Amino acid sequence: MPRIEDFDLPLVFKVNPLSAPLLLDRPSDSEDTGEIAVQVQVRALEGMQKEAVLSSNGGNTWRMVCDEGHYLNGTDLAPFPLGFYTAGMQFSLMSELRRHAGMYQVDLKSIEVIQDNYYTMEGSALRGTMIGGAKSAEVSVKIESNASEETIRRLVRLAEASSPAHAMMRDALENTFSLKFNGHNTPVVDVNPSHAAPVQDPEETFFESIQSMDERTFLQDIISKLSDMEKVFGVEGGAGSSLHAEQKRTLHVHGEARTMDGSLMETVVQPFNPKGSAFRFVCDETKVAGGRENAPPPLMYLSAGVGFCYMTQIGRYAHITKQDLQKYEIVQNNVFATSRSREDGAWIGHANPFDTRVLMDADESNEIAQKTLTMGERTCFLHAAMRGRHPSILKVELNGQSFGL
Repeated sequence: MPRIEDFDLPLVFKVNPLSAPLLLDRPSDSEDTGEIAVQVQVRALEGMQKEAVLSSNGGNTWRMVCDEGHYLNGTDLAPFPLGFYTAGMQFSLMSELRRHAGMYQVDLKSIEVIQDNYYTMEGSALRGTMIGGAKSAEVSVKIESNASEETIRRLVRLAEASSPAHAMMRDALENTFSLKFNGHNTPVVDVNPSHAAPVQDPEETFFESIQSMDERTFLQDIISKLSDMEKVFGVEGGAGSSLHAEQKRTLHVHGEARTMDGSLMETVVQPFNPKGSAFRFVCDETKVAGGRENAPPPLMYLSAGVGFCYMTQIGRYAHITKQDLQKYEIVQNNVFATSRSREDGAWIGHANPFDTRVLMDADESNEIAQKTLTMGERTCFLHAAMRGRHPSILKVELNGQSFGL
């Protein structure tokens, strides 16, 4: 399989749409419907590395890569899956804060969002009892503004309610799956089967054909590594610890985000447990949302996190059960929306169930392939987040003074 280090490419770049035929069949982003469709195509690279191409119905296409830290014996060359998701949540909330501030003509001089996400993993992979879990995100919003405390309180409430990213944590979603194994459509078991119209499977040469847009059309160093975590052995969260067949642990991901000039935002995300390296992400809005599209928008980072995390769990389960996966890819279709409540006219964020098509080649039985798909869903932290209801716990600080919602 290819490796990130062989590409000699940035960790993320805007894709020339002529080199990446879209599988999406939806109209462009609309202010009337508020619907945003994101398609994520992910393939496995060597080890725990992954490569994704993300397309939106607004026309943007971005390529990103993902890796894992020493805790999964990864090469740590690119961000970990949960880092993408934390970044997406932070960017979505800040985007909604800016939007509501503009609607109500409130001047926000600066916004910072400090976020901690917690996940759990316990059980046995070999006995099929391992399951991932998620807890409510702890979010601290820090704002500099001349607005009143009550005005800022209202804006934060509106932003949290209208953020599709926070809707994913707040509302239980019944995600769906389909499987193509060794070239044949195969029934899925113990997960919700997809009833969506069959999507076009990516061609064998899809990822090899990807070409970058002119570098002047997007920022450089959109994703960059800021610090290396030393490889340590024999401690909680140390090297290889996440590959153990028996698990009982809690994961902790920390992110510190802030608004930049114009429509840009940035965050630094680091796993505190297990121990991992820190990565910086830069985000921009779509043109519909008032941005310049110089970096991926919030919901692309969010969607990438889900796709990458699910792929990691397929690879991890196959490693533990000693399967020889020659190839595994997914095509994940996500639809988000922001609409007005009929009762009070407030904006409400929505996330539709994610639909994931798994393409897998291996010298294994159909039963093993079906089990691998199912265990990927069971152990994926972000599918766990969507299975339950985990509304975020928010705190607010205005000009250095804290107050509750």
